[in-house]
Amino acid sequence: MRTPRSAAAGRLTVVLATLVLAVGACGGGPTAQRWAATVCDALAPWRAEISNLTRSTQEQMTAQTTPAQAKENLVRLLGGAEQASETARRKVAEAGVPDVEQGDAVAEGFTTSLARVRDAYGRARKTIEALGTGQPGAFYDGVKAAVDTLNEEYDASGLDTSKLNSPELKQAFDEVPECR
Repeated sequence: MRTPRSAAAGRLTVVLATLVLAVGACGGGPTAQRWAATVCDALAPWRAEISNLTRSTQEQMTAQTTPAQAKENLVRLLGGAEQASETARRKVAEAGVPDVEQGDAVAEGFTTSLARVRDAYGRARKTIEALGTGQPGAFYDGVKAAVDTLNEEYDASGLDTSKLNSPELKQAFDEVPECR
C-alpha cells in the first residue's frame, strides 16, 4: 500500500525526470570537438569506399569483360557507394546538432549533402541496371552517360561551407585526431 509520503515522492520523481529532460533538451548539442570527431569517424569509411568505387569503376570501364559482367559489377559497386553514403548520412545525423552558432544549418548541410550523394549513386545504379547488354557499344555509351551524370550530381551535392562560418567547428576539424 502506498503511503501519502511515497505517493509524493513518486510525483517528485516524475517532476524531476521531466525537468532533467527539459533542461537536457535546452542545453544544446555536443561540443564542436565532439561533433567534429563524430563526423570525421562517420566520414572516414565513406571516403575509403568512394575511393575504392572510383578506382574499381575506372578498372571496370577498361576491363575485358562482357557487358553483362560489367553491368553486374557496376550495379554492385554503385549500390555499395549508395549504401556507404546512407550509412555516413545516418551517422552524421546521429551526431546531433553541434553547440555552435548556426549549428542547425551546419548539421543540416552535412546530412543534406550526403543524402544528395546517396541519391546520385542510386540514380546511376538504377540507370545502369536498366541498360540492355545486347549491344556492347550502346551499353558502354549508356554507362558513360550515367557516370558523367553521376559526376555532375556529385559535384553539385557538395556542402557550401562559405555560408557556414563557425570558427569553433573550423578549429575542431583542424584539431581533433579523428579528422587528421
